[in-house]
Amino acid sequence: MTSIAIFGGHGKVALTLSRLLVAAGHDVRSIFRNEDHVQDVLATGATPVVADLETSDVPAMAELLHGVEAVVWTAGAGGGSEARTYAVDRDAAIRSMNATVSAGATRYVMVSYFGAGPDHGVPHDNSFFAYAEAKAAADEYLRGTGLDWTILGPSSLTDDEPTSRIEINDGSVKGGSVDRADVAAVIAGVLELPASYGRIIEFNNGPTPIGEALEGL
Repeated sequence: MTSIAIFGGHGKVALTLSRLLVAAGHDVRSIFRNEDHVQDVLATGATPVVADLETSDVPAMAELLHGVEAVVWTAGAGGGSEARTYAVDRDAAIRSMNATVSAGATRYVMVSYFGAGPDHGVPHDNSFFAYAEAKAAADEYLRGTGLDWTILGPSSLTDDEPTSRIEINDGSVKGGSVDRADVAAVIAGVLELPASYGRIIEFNNGPTPIGEALEGL
């Protein structure tokens, strides 16, 4: 059984991911800020861990990850304050990577977004700019950690019914949309897939079954 920690465990993607991983026999540790969400997380079969990532330092995060083999980052500030966006989506994410190393885990999956990177093209006066900058910095830091990392770049998220089908960007695919349940399925699919290590995988909903698409990496 693999022990997996999910940062941002009460998000819609994370809740679905927890159910998938628990059903597959994994031990899931779900980390989130609001103690009012404990019952929602318990319902997935995951172990709830209440912690404020914005204020947790590396040793505190490493303690949360004791005994964990893999880490998934789905946390985020959720927009609003620019300062909090940098504090969570960049700074806390980077601390979580250092904590993963400190805790002795080797596998790290970052949920980013389609088009993320230093050349994201978002103008300074756009409300999305702080998020784009924060994710670019976090993703870049992850690539230099030495962890077995994968960066996932789903396109615009929807709450549509899952299709279990995606298209992976081969350099010619433009961002579209993908439902959250299929994002969770992709995360679950790459966690123990060595072919995904050291890869940035951008994807939309598309024509190819998720398992087949990932086998083609």
